[in-house]
Amino acid sequence: MKTMNFENLAVPGVRELRPYTPGKPISELEREYGVTNSIKLASNENPLGASPRAIDAIRGELDDLALYPDANGFELKKALSEKHGVEPGCVTLGNGSNDVLVFLAQVFLQPGLESVFSRYAFAVYPIATQMMGAIARIAPALPADHPMPFGHDLRALYENVGPNTRLVFVANPNNPTGTWLKGDRLKDFVGSLPPHVICVIDEAYTEYAQSTELGDASTWLEEFPNLVVTRTFSKAYGLAALRVGYALSNPGVADLLNRVRPAFNVNSLGLTAARAALGDAEFIDRSCRMNAEGLEQLREGLNELGASIVPSAANFILAGFEQEANDLNEKLLREGVIVRPVGNYGLEHHLRITIGTRQQNARVLDALQRVMS
Repeated sequence: MKTMNFENLAVPGVRELRPYTPGKPISELEREYGVTNSIKLASNENPLGASPRAIDAIRGELDDLALYPDANGFELKKALSEKHGVEPGCVTLGNGSNDVLVFLAQVFLQPGLESVFSRYAFAVYPIATQMMGAIARIAPALPADHPMPFGHDLRALYENVGPNTRLVFVANPNNPTGTWLKGDRLKDFVGSLPPHVICVIDEAYTEYAQSTELGDASTWLEEFPNLVVTRTFSKAYGLAALRVGYALSNPGVADLLNRVRPAFNVNSLGLTAARAALGDAEFIDRSCRMNAEGLEQLREGLNELGASIVPSAANFILAGFEQEANDLNEKLLREGVIVRPVGNYGLEHHLRITIGTRQQNARVLDALQRVMS
């Protein structure tokens, strides 16, 4: 096949783009390293799997796979509007919450405009910003010796907002740190922003947050027309394979987001499974209980290994080590254990470890003890 330089044809924002790197799949690890019986604690998936109600609901859709899904996702949007007490016109559905984050960038960013986010915030924020040729203003995070190390510094975020800012991204809890913001302080921050700035509160992990101090940003939508709240079914609901997420916003914002949303961006199985999962409170309660127990198990084990622990309100824990995390990660892969090094965030001595089952947590701790000695 003939080759040519396509780089010169691409738009500037894409030419310099470094795409998001997902966690290594088990099949890839076992193929490359020749190991078996591997575990994956790298992508913050639910170790209990999916809601049983969601699985049962999917079976009822299998006879209609030849048909296109409902392009508007009417039934799921209705269920979400009832859950959050908003009109269906406030809901935008996405192929995971990643999708709606990109829609926000497509609608509100262009060259010369800016987004603002914290230094250790989710990697998709800078990717979506650069894709649109906009400028990323990265606010310093809280220092390592702070009670909430590497977390969002709301004052620093505010100080980076200017006349060309259009989006401020705030993850609560934050990925990859697990840190969080108290709801009253975050609400005050949203209220302090000028009307030309859209504040995006990313609540992908909110179901796992046991403390009520985080609050529920979706209850603030009536008060703040420039607020957008994003959520996902990929984490606590256990539907990562189906890719369903959503945004809640003022209807005027939702109308703009839905103009760039592809008509069939959420498939029929995802629409049906997500609607069923919303009604399975028992599964969410069980997932949160397992997560709380697993967090404590990993905290204790990592402390015994001499690792530093960042407080987490999510379903993962960020652990710091004296040695380079990439070296530790390579040794863990050869043990059949997949975790997530976060050097791409500037945390070269840290690993992000998803909370698994009790047995999986014990295995990663045993493997760490071997590779560190």
